[in-house]
Amino acid sequence: MPPLPIVATLLRRAAAEPERPCLIVDGQPYAYPALAAAAAGWATRLQSLGLARGDRVALALPNTPAFIAAYFGAQLAGAAVVLVNPQYRHAELSHLLADSEPAIVVATDENEALLREAMPATPPRLIKPDATVFGAPPADFTVCTPPDPAEMALIAYTSGTTGRAKGAVHTHASLAANCDAIITAWRWTDRDRLLLMLPLFHVHGLGVGVHGTIRSGASLELHPRFDAEVALQRLADPAITLFFGVPTMYVRLVEAARRHGVPPHHVRLFVSGSAPLSPQTFADVAALFGQPILERYGMSETGMNLTNPYDGERRPGSVGMPFPGQEARIVDRDTRQPLPVGQIGEIQVRGPHLFQGYWRNPAATAAAFTADGWFNTGDLGFVDTDGYFHITGRSRDLIISGGYNIYPREVEEVLAQHPAVAECAVYGQPDPDLGEVPVAAVVIKPDTTVTATALIDHCRANLAAYKRPRAIRFVSALPRNALGKVQRHLLATDPPVAGEGL
Repeated sequence: MPPLPIVATLLRRAAAEPERPCLIVDGQPYAYPALAAAAAGWATRLQSLGLARGDRVALALPNTPAFIAAYFGAQLAGAAVVLVNPQYRHAELSHLLADSEPAIVVATDENEALLREAMPATPPRLIKPDATVFGAPPADFTVCTPPDPAEMALIAYTSGTTGRAKGAVHTHASLAANCDAIITAWRWTDRDRLLLMLPLFHVHGLGVGVHGTIRSGASLELHPRFDAEVALQRLADPAITLFFGVPTMYVRLVEAARRHGVPPHHVRLFVSGSAPLSPQTFADVAALFGQPILERYGMSETGMNLTNPYDGERRPGSVGMPFPGQEARIVDRDTRQPLPVGQIGEIQVRGPHLFQGYWRNPAATAAAFTADGWFNTGDLGFVDTDGYFHITGRSRDLIISGGYNIYPREVEEVLAQHPAVAECAVYGQPDPDLGEVPVAAVVIKPDTTVTATALIDHCRANLAAYKRPRAIRFVSALPRNALGKVQRHLLATDPPVAGEGL
């Protein structure tokens, strides 16, 4: 029997537990019935505008209660939600709107003009939340009929770190199955409260943070964005038990903690994902906050796939093992046959959490799945002798230099050990003799100096000669997407490095 949709869980909790807090915004708590009524109000509004079952509703909203209410309201109306980063600009918006063809776009005063400029030839209707906290007048949620588990619920566009974003189609069943696995693995209960500073337009903030809260009957404190000083202050609230972030957030949190000290807290679980967590940050958080981060691995297409254990060793540099009810394996990139322990290959995953396919892209969908249901993640990694998975990088990021495979993350971890390096990214640059060679873009810590030669010598002392960067590019910041993933394809398309430090 397919799992109950998340929005159906919201309706049930609202009816059964009318006093239970769900959202806390600016210190004001809102109970489950308030959110359910707001979602019903959005459903009524959208249907009055002609929204039909199976249509798409694009949400280009910031982190507000209106986002969450509109999200569940669109699903109650029978639509699928298209997530839109409100910071997107013309090229990104044009592609997403043309590809997903939403019937309605929900926007704000701040991004309305940009969205109108990016509209396709037959534009969708553009509306904005009203003046209520939840963005629509409340309605009677008890008369709402939740969607069928097999219906399309969400189109999450891939992060676009390697090329043009594709829309991953999730059903209510796949979202719910992944949520149930997360709750089981992380011991999520109705006594928990999540400090949520992640963007809601991404699977991490929405598909883990919001879905997990609703499914478990817990509560979340919603913030418009991450602020390390505010986060440190709010962690002192004894009600806060969970904090989810990306590695750059933890780096900033460590910096704030060193400035102000770590307050007494009741956080039982710090989770990191969406980008690789350095062993140094892992160690810093453990030393300062008294517990190791739980690192996990997920994708827009799959939700969460792998997790370090809640009970047991949380291994730095590893993303753990499959969630309950899911499978993962390492296969040869050419033969697609499973590889033994320790050998690097492509990570494949399988389970009820997988997306249906790429929106209106059957060729990409066919290439992504095997005949027996394994999804080709495009990520490279290996399994150690204890069954922990380790990610070495994206298959498209693999650098092949003179016939040797070079995995960027391995070089980046060595560079990051240098005391002058704040962050770095390694990518391939074409070379007439070797095919390509590794190059490093490096951000130096404030008030420090270092030469390219010193960094290359540091790598030479810790890596095989063919893995050392052939050039160092000093940059003020690495290009990242909204979730902190380095966009190596942007570095690789910059003008070639002249050879500093060769």
